[in-house]
Amino acid sequence: MNATTPQALVRPAVAVPGMPAGFRWGVATSAYQIEGAAAEDGRTPSIWDTFCRVPGAVVRGEHGDVACDHYHRMPEDVELIAGLGVDTYRFSLAWPRIQPGGRGPANAKGLDFYKRLIDELDRRNVTPWITLYHWDLPQELEDAGGWPARDTAYRFADYAMLAYEALGDRVAHWTTLNEPWCSAMLGYDAGVHAPGRRNFGDALHAVHHLLLGHGLASSRIREAAGSTRPLELGITLNLGTATPETDSAADREACRRADGMGRRLYLDPLVHGRYPEDVLADLALHGVELPVQEGDLAAISTPLDVLGVNFYRGALFSGTTEDGATADADGLPVTRSVPRDLPRTAMDWEITPGELTELLLGLQHDYGVPTVITENGAAFDDLVAADGSVPDADRTAYLADHIAAVAEARERGADVRGYFAWSLMDNFEWAYGYDKRFGIVRVDYATQARTLKDSAKWYRDTIRLTRDATR
Repeated sequence: MNATTPQALVRPAVAVPGMPAGFRWGVATSAYQIEGAAAEDGRTPSIWDTFCRVPGAVVRGEHGDVACDHYHRMPEDVELIAGLGVDTYRFSLAWPRIQPGGRGPANAKGLDFYKRLIDELDRRNVTPWITLYHWDLPQELEDAGGWPARDTAYRFADYAMLAYEALGDRVAHWTTLNEPWCSAMLGYDAGVHAPGRRNFGDALHAVHHLLLGHGLASSRIREAAGSTRPLELGITLNLGTATPETDSAADREACRRADGMGRRLYLDPLVHGRYPEDVLADLALHGVELPVQEGDLAAISTPLDVLGVNFYRGALFSGTTEDGATADADGLPVTRSVPRDLPRTAMDWEITPGELTELLLGLQHDYGVPTVITENGAAFDDLVAADGSVPDADRTAYLADHIAAVAEARERGADVRGYFAWSLMDNFEWAYGYDKRFGIVRVDYATQARTLKDSAKWYRDTIRLTRDATR
């Protein structure tokens, strides 16, 4: 469903009030979604290379072998980024490109690509913001147990140090993991993302080991940086809001469970050094216990300089089935997402910018860590006009409303320090293949031609006007 609404009217670019001179404006991508060159210069398969070959796993059996061919077109892509007027580019490193097989020394050719990328960004005064892990676990590590296995956390920390030792003298902004909820729950429970496993207990073990990997890597990077290198170190979580359908006790309990599994299960250990007791009790109902060992929570709660927030939507929850039952077939409490009559994106995701404001205020209150919106954007069914332009008023409205939501959160006291649009360009959208287009830049996959959509021009002009207003 791609709802048309009054929001889809063309929005003029205007200065965003309340954004300070140091506010970061950026765009974001991830390695597997854009790089291509899947078997070049020593790169070995990731779990996504394998998953894409599973019949029925990805739309039309598509894959990232070529994707946007960014590996070969990187200089022109950086020129495009600089032309948007952003000051920051968030991108991920491909673990199997830097450390083939997930063990052993670094691959010099793989590192050379990222060194050239950083050179190009430096020449155009764009700050690199590195994500170490955006879902491309080396297949050999999955074969050895994947994220449900504790050893993978240690392998991740080793890989993180290879990357930091090579690039840390020139890059100050580092994110360990992107969306560990997706890695664990979609990859090991729902089975709709790589590696495609379906075991709730394994998924929760993966949650703990992802967080442990973050903590181990963070401590080692911070030690290596010492007091001489500038460093802003954090993690990126996909977060939303949980609103009860009614004020009933069942609906409020459903929201508690949803918030516990989607937000507090990650942020409480990261910031407070403990898992929430109510969530542990919920997991016990499923017969699941987190594999916490002595020292793990101290490692996980190593201080965060910044929390990356990926926001796409909030949700309404009910504690009953549509028939009114409060327990499911297994006798467990019901936590049901309730659809609302709201505009939606081509992903069939509700558009809820006001809930971004509430999320940011809640994060400020509960955790007090500075935030950056590391992803926010929308897929729509763009059409190329006869003159070759790409009018995408829906996406422009989406960006405008969510940036306004960030500004409101700042005005009300949330320490939000940046906004990165997802995504720089159309790309491989995981299990959806190339069907869904999130980019503010259109990619013609047959020719690899890039075209600025109207939303990209609006974003560029909005950034310029906002900067001008702070001078």
